[in-house]
Amino acid sequence: MCPLSKTTITTITSLLTTGHSYASIKAQTGASAGAITKIRQDYCPEVAVSSGGRPKKLTTANILYTKHAIRTGKIKNAVQASKTLSTLNNNNITPQTVRNALKSTGMISVAKQRKPLLVARHRKARLEFAERHLEWTVEDWKKILWSDETKINRFGSDGRDQVWIDKVNRRNPRRIKQTVKFGGGNSMMWGCMGWEGVGYATIIEGKMNAELYTTILGDELLNTLEWYDLEVEDVYFQQDNDSKHTSKMAKKWFEDHGFKVLIWPAQSPDLNVITMLPGSKQKGLASGYCLCPCQPPCPICKKGQRPTRVWTSPPRKPGRDKKET
Repeated sequence: MCPLSKTTITTITSLLTTGHSYASIKAQTGASAGAITKIRQDYCPEVAVSSGGRPKKLTTANILYTKHAIRTGKIKNAVQASKTLSTLNNNNITPQTVRNALKSTGMISVAKQRKPLLVARHRKARLEFAERHLEWTVEDWKKILWSDETKINRFGSDGRDQVWIDKVNRRNPRRIKQTVKFGGGNSMMWGCMGWEGVGYATIIEGKMNAELYTTILGDELLNTLEWYDLEVEDVYFQQDNDSKHTSKMAKKWFEDHGFKVLIWPAQSPDLNVITMLPGSKQKGLASGYCLCPCQPPCPICKKGQRPTRVWTSPPRKPGRDKKET
């Protein structure tokens, strides 16, 4: 075999340092793989040996660009990223290629969490709420009666259900989500709870307005205070800023009965501890279970309703620790 000229050796060294493969160098210079290996060992030993396989479609710069674009919100998903990279590289980049590259960097794909929209005035109100209660002790927070309304489906969930199945058994019954006509219906419920435990609750029939809301306060709220031997002066009542809660009729009711109403920042359902009530309890309430805190059930509960411990169970010690934290 004839020795390679200095020009060929220089060309091969340059191609090696710029990352060309052996096949590419062989095609351009006509040198054998053994000769190329010998030149690499003698002239540029710092050049890493190629591991072989198909070259990656995405360079390190492409991956870093994609990560930056996703973190800054310019790109939302792998489909958008694949279209952008295909234009930049003048090459067909599939969304799965982008997903694999992002996973290799430690990123994962997750479902977006639903959170209230907080604009500047909402953040300001939440900050003022925190500053007003900065000096409150645990004993002060124990005086709050938390309240809320919620919709409870009688059948199924509004959310998306996912299930794992085998590829070979795509007709597995677990893959089926059963439905009924008109969604099975739902119930609106108002309830309250305090440090001592859950209070009276009620199913809301029809549309909730200020008149119905004050009726509920006069029944369920006052009955809760009576049940736990609490005085109006000893509690703070919490409610959100719904129009029926802040109506003139509701404000007059609180003034007439001497209630101290907690000033509540808008768009702050995450601050309400009543949202810790497990979904299993809410579902049980929607099925016609007892809605008062009695145990054993009172005579009202025995009139055609099924008494249960779903709503009446007193909070366990870990639950109290969680509320206190």
